[in-house]
Amino acid sequence: MMYTLGKLQDPILDWFNNHPSPPSAIISDMFLGFTHEIATQLGIRRYVFSTSGALALSVVYSLWSEMPQRKNTNDEDEIFELPNIPNCPKFPWWQLSPIFRSYVKGDPNSEFIRESYLADIASHGLVVNTFTELESEYLDHLMKDLGHDRVWAVGPVLPPGEENDTNNSGSSNRGGSSSALASEILAWLDTCEDNSVVYVCFGSQAVLTNKQMEELAIALEKSGVKFIWSAKRATKGHVSNNYGVIPSWFEEKVAGRGLVIRDWAPQVLILRHRVLAAFLTHSGWNSTLEGLVAGVPMLTWPMGADQFANANLLVDEHKVATRACEGAKTIPNSDELAKLLAEAVQGKGVERRARASELRKAALNGIKEGGNSFKDLETFVKHLREEATKIKRSRCS
Repeated sequence: MMYTLGKLQDPILDWFNNHPSPPSAIISDMFLGFTHEIATQLGIRRYVFSTSGALALSVVYSLWSEMPQRKNTNDEDEIFELPNIPNCPKFPWWQLSPIFRSYVKGDPNSEFIRESYLADIASHGLVVNTFTELESEYLDHLMKDLGHDRVWAVGPVLPPGEENDTNNSGSSNRGGSSSALASEILAWLDTCEDNSVVYVCFGSQAVLTNKQMEELAIALEKSGVKFIWSAKRATKGHVSNNYGVIPSWFEEKVAGRGLVIRDWAPQVLILRHRVLAAFLTHSGWNSTLEGLVAGVPMLTWPMGADQFANANLLVDEHKVATRACEGAKTIPNSDELAKLLAEAVQGKGVERRARASELRKAALNGIKEGGNSFKDLETFVKHLREEATKIKRSRCS
């Protein structure tokens, strides 16, 4: 994908050169490192916008800068330590970024991807969808590692008005045709007691194998908890008979106790409801932030990309989550998972809920006027205006 997107470099450069009033800066996603070269050729600044958190980004930058090598190519569990990052995170080989693991020295595609990440590191500034109280250590580390203080934490980035959306009206209006489900889901949630429901969702991309689906279904049935399970169907690229199939016995056995959603689920609406006790999640960064903003403790099942770093942040550092499973191919133990689900609604997660509530307050206070994220965004906008003035003067001279 990154290599293919790089082919846009010349068309974008032509667009800039032929525009009567070209932009004075480029703000682009972390996967678009080639835009740094465009900015350099145009004599303007490029800023990276990271949709991942500061810890995950620190890991990515460290890997592509240091290029650690495997000692045993047959050992998928070989541990890689990153001592230059606070708290010295470490991961087995199989948990590292699949993009990094697939790197082949000398391969044009691989070398382009590495150069893209190095271009991110060389860019003039970094904007991160996170907040200070969540990742201050890693934000400080990034400033030190990059050699400048042009790092702005502006998160959590929310749709307009959602920070004040106490009745979830905005949250229920997203999702296209399937959003009609929102009123039915909300009506069901309203019948439940406070802190009695577990929400299960693994994001927009992960699809469980049938064996994983079966073990999760058994765990939900055994646990006795009320739940909403957003069960993604097999998509293009999956063998439909092997992925995303709910056991035939399941829905009848849990009738009245749970909802199974096969299409888009209004996640924010569900998470912010008073009855939510826990969120079983893949620990993607958007889901992580949405869970934190809702003040909901989490059960983590990271499957790839930045998710293992995110889960470590939640479980080990902030203690707002419990590990439930790890790995896209791992089949959970239904008995152990059932126990975790039951404990989540039986009062054993009180301390985690209290810590999650504190992070929720910090997140919402941060994006209010005068908050840390609000001030960082203001500072970034001011910085852009100053840079635009410089560029305008240079173009006029």
